[in-house]
Amino acid sequence: MDNCNESVADIFGSNVFNDTIMRQRLPKEVYRSLKKTILGYQQLDPAAADVIANAMKDWAIEKGATHFCHWFQPMTGLTAEKHDAFISPTSDGKTMLEFSGKELIKGEPDASSFPSGGLRATFEARGYTAWDCTSPVFVKGKGSNTILYIPSAFCSYTGDALDKKTPLLRSMDALNKQTMRVLRALGNKQSKHVAATLGPEQEYFLIDRSFFLERPDLILTGRTLFGASSPRGQEMEDHYFGALHERVASFMNEVNMELWKLGVAAKTQHNEVAPSQYELAPVFTTVNVATDHNQLTMEILQKVALQNDFVCLLHEKPFAGVNGSGKHNNWSMVTDDGFNLLEPGNTPHDNMVFLVVLSAVIRAVDKYAKLLRATVANAGNEHRLGANEAPPAIVSIFLGEQLTDIIEQLAAGGAKKSKQGGELKLGVSTLPTLPRDTTDRNRTSPFAFTGNKFEFRMVGSSQSTAGPMFVLNTIVADVLCEIADELEKAKTVETAAQKIIQKIANEHHRIIYNGDNYVPEWIEEAEKRGLPNMRSSVEAIGSIMDKQNVELFSKHKVLSKTELHARMDILFETYAKSINIEALTMLNIAKRQILPAAAEFSGSLGAGVSSITSAGSACVSQKKMLDEVCGLTDSLYRSIESLEAAVDKAAAVKDVPKHAAAYHDIVRPAMQKVREAADNLEKIVEADIWPLPTYAEMLFIK
Repeated sequence: MDNCNESVADIFGSNVFNDTIMRQRLPKEVYRSLKKTILGYQQLDPAAADVIANAMKDWAIEKGATHFCHWFQPMTGLTAEKHDAFISPTSDGKTMLEFSGKELIKGEPDASSFPSGGLRATFEARGYTAWDCTSPVFVKGKGSNTILYIPSAFCSYTGDALDKKTPLLRSMDALNKQTMRVLRALGNKQSKHVAATLGPEQEYFLIDRSFFLERPDLILTGRTLFGASSPRGQEMEDHYFGALHERVASFMNEVNMELWKLGVAAKTQHNEVAPSQYELAPVFTTVNVATDHNQLTMEILQKVALQNDFVCLLHEKPFAGVNGSGKHNNWSMVTDDGFNLLEPGNTPHDNMVFLVVLSAVIRAVDKYAKLLRATVANAGNEHRLGANEAPPAIVSIFLGEQLTDIIEQLAAGGAKKSKQGGELKLGVSTLPTLPRDTTDRNRTSPFAFTGNKFEFRMVGSSQSTAGPMFVLNTIVADVLCEIADELEKAKTVETAAQKIIQKIANEHHRIIYNGDNYVPEWIEEAEKRGLPNMRSSVEAIGSIMDKQNVELFSKHKVLSKTELHARMDILFETYAKSINIEALTMLNIAKRQILPAAAEFSGSLGAGVSSITSAGSACVSQKKMLDEVCGLTDSLYRSIESLEAAVDKAAAVKDVPKHAAAYHDIVRPAMQKVREAADNLEKIVEADIWPLPTYAEMLFIK
């Protein structure tokens, strides 16, 4: 901390224009008006906007800000910002500092160079950003420059969503509307609003910056395209939750300080499974704010890493042969008066609201399993899903013993009891007796109930949480809408509710699986149950425009058919571009670094063989080594030629889905052949000649 006497409580949210600051700086009537807007009860009053903007400007300038920007999330999965100074020239040649309500509410960045999936032509440049007043404004430094950041949505001149935030906000409205219908039908007259909440766990790798700068593959693609396995990996199981290296602990402390100032409630930090892999987890907040906070978290992790001569890798699989990185999305639903709708209580079999909401989630996940799978489909995650380090590509739900037993009771006619956890005695007199949870956890499940929330474990570490979450919000809203339709016309609500949850328990029991998702037997069992298994990202993306998905998003006004199709095309295009960049990078490294190293080493061996043979020795071992190196070099050269041909063939395909499929079916296998030959060469080429830092160096040297 800048001041050793400054407490965490003092710095937390100190760079955020939060509720406390708004109360202090806004007139009471303006504050009350803004709060009503934030809660969704009214549109923002234009007159109030000018007062709010001026208060924000004064606060930001006191913090050292000279510029403001609308901070938005285009469909790149990253964030975007255009900075404007507060200055406004005056007639006397000087300037004054101004920030109007119009500037706060609306921005106009160029929309032509962002991915749009056909929603915009290249020559059609106009786009608009709109202030998302439900996510707090904040100040943040960029070098010596301090800027006021205004979280915003981004749309086209025609009103189409060009970002990830707009559909997320729409899905929150849909979920609130349908959940409130169900709550009212079930007798809840007090709650006024329901919000989805999210706590995204963020996994990442740290490596020394000096190694990163010697790896063109990491620089250009975020993952190692070459690398023989280290003699030691994660098999000793000693890294997970191990003592933090001092350099890493210092890095984490700086990250926390940066995040806490921005109001990000970073809470948990620890070593992850793989060497040099770590995790950061925040406290839950509303899903749109959590998405903003996760974008800030990724940015801060990378910035602070560089300041400590590290590089933070957010790719889903930066190193082959060790665990990849995910982003476990802990999702729940909470009312404005503090009730978690996924809190089962002590007797969940009697908790009708919980059972109805739980049943809605079960039906939604089963009905829209392909769509959920598509939300986590990218080139990086393809290396991770189904690799016994992350959930398989089969979507299933873990409920645990207690809830599974209740679902089985419901399917049979009605739930009469709930299993209880009891106590856990450790057999040591000085240790306390612990309350035992009603169920164990299942880290292999893609969608697991973990006490009072669901953990969606398939999301990749580099992905925005917005996509998976707006889909989850919408599919649950859709089933709650079905349920509300039934309850609102029922003569006896409780009887109707019992029939609904019994029907769901019978029809969707197939999606519930509490076993080991890694074992081959589960793949066979899932096929028997009729559960989809889409290992390929391309296959998953192709399911987005299924008829039921189009109807889903249109019905709840989350995405139009055109907006949905655009997102599918962007995912296809991004997949193809990612593989193309990887392939071209691989060719560059193989031809300009690895082949010359192999030639140098074989030349050195050849000279040695010639010298030893002329001296009269049989030179058997040296000849054998020379033959092996030359054979692998020839294999590498042939595989390079094959990869070049594969890239040319894939690039020539014009149809968007087929273009992506060509990179998956033709280019990726050709890349693997190049890697196999190069990695085998790495194992025998002299260490001083090999041009790339090794896995052992990158993963174990700090």
